[in-house]
Amino acid sequence: MSPRLRLMAAAVACTVVIPAAAQTSERLVLSEVIAEVRRDNPDIKAARDRVTAAKARPAQVSAYDDPMVSYEAWNAPEPFRLDHADNNIFRLSQRIPFPGKRSLAGTMAERDAEMADQNQRSVELDAVAAATKAYYDLWMVHQNILIYSHDKDLVERFAKIAEQKYAVGTVSEPDVLRAQVELTRLINRVTTETLAADAARAALNALLSRADAEPLGVPEDPPAPMLDVRLEDLEARALANRPERLAEQAAVAREENGLRLAKLNYLPDFEVSAGRFVNYRAPDGVGAMVSVSIPIAYKWKYDAAVSEAEARISAAKNDLRRVDDGIRRDVRQAFVAARTALEQNNLFVSTHIPQAELALRGTQAGYETGKVDFLSLIDSVRAIESVHIEHIQAAAAFEKSFADLQRAVGGEVRRSSGR
Repeated sequence: MSPRLRLMAAAVACTVVIPAAAQTSERLVLSEVIAEVRRDNPDIKAARDRVTAAKARPAQVSAYDDPMVSYEAWNAPEPFRLDHADNNIFRLSQRIPFPGKRSLAGTMAERDAEMADQNQRSVELDAVAAATKAYYDLWMVHQNILIYSHDKDLVERFAKIAEQKYAVGTVSEPDVLRAQVELTRLINRVTTETLAADAARAALNALLSRADAEPLGVPEDPPAPMLDVRLEDLEARALANRPERLAEQAAVAREENGLRLAKLNYLPDFEVSAGRFVNYRAPDGVGAMVSVSIPIAYKWKYDAAVSEAEARISAAKNDLRRVDDGIRRDVRQAFVAARTALEQNNLFVSTHIPQAELALRGTQAGYETGKVDFLSLIDSVRAIESVHIEHIQAAAAFEKSFADLQRAVGGEVRRSSGR
């Protein structure tokens, strides 16, 4: 071997693949990942806490105001002597809203709790979809590493063939150099993908509320891609199940109750009190008082409140229409993306991969017999590498699009009518 070839071979041999800092040979199961996300994700936990807080509001806003205890002293002599005051009055009073106001306030708070509950569902769906996509990003990187490692082994074998042919003078030195260059390229790709695995692992760990460098197993292969469902059925399910729509429906109901409450505010509130009179020069006694508010005195204030409530209802209904339009868009976009990825995946499996493998076998046999040059052999290796990489990308794209589709529908979607 010439000095230049020996130098290049040594350089390739010294090229090391940077190992992943946090990988393990254990299998990483998607269902277990999703269960952990639902249990430990801080966004989901915060949303659950907000639901708990919202559910504590109805009991507060529907309750009576606290009763008041007061003391009055009338006509006390100077110097100040409470025991010589003509009247010492101990009074207990209670404000009583017009019937129906408290219950409507409680009902509005219940609608707020429903909105918080649906928001918690929305946050959970977002986290599950994000974790699923991060899972398949990690799976794709692991598959890329396997592809590049396999092709590296393949090129190493071709490089030995080139060296043997060069030793007996049947090929020129450039064939050996090209083999070493291609081998270096593949080693670099393995290194790059190994680093990409660390980034994908950190993204998934973040959703699991783990440390960035905490080890994760190797993701399992996805099930066979399939999408045997009708778009119209998915849209109907989404309009029935999406938490965003249910939250907007609760918002409309809340504002409608708010309008009823605004109209009730035209009616007076009451305050009743009872007192005990302790007198200095007269017999002790008791007293009672009833007070009534006069909303008509500032009717314009309540007119404005009714106008505000009507505007809020209109805004809530328009928000509901906006959400409906967005749901249809989300479902259609996710469905088309999944269908596109599925068609690409099927095309690779049925056509591109078999053709590329057949071409590689033919080119390899041709090179060994001297009928094909080394550049053609390298082109075949790169072609099958590209086909395998694109196939993995299509498979991952389908799984991620399917996760988006389930998020758009608001729940699990069967891949076919029988599954």
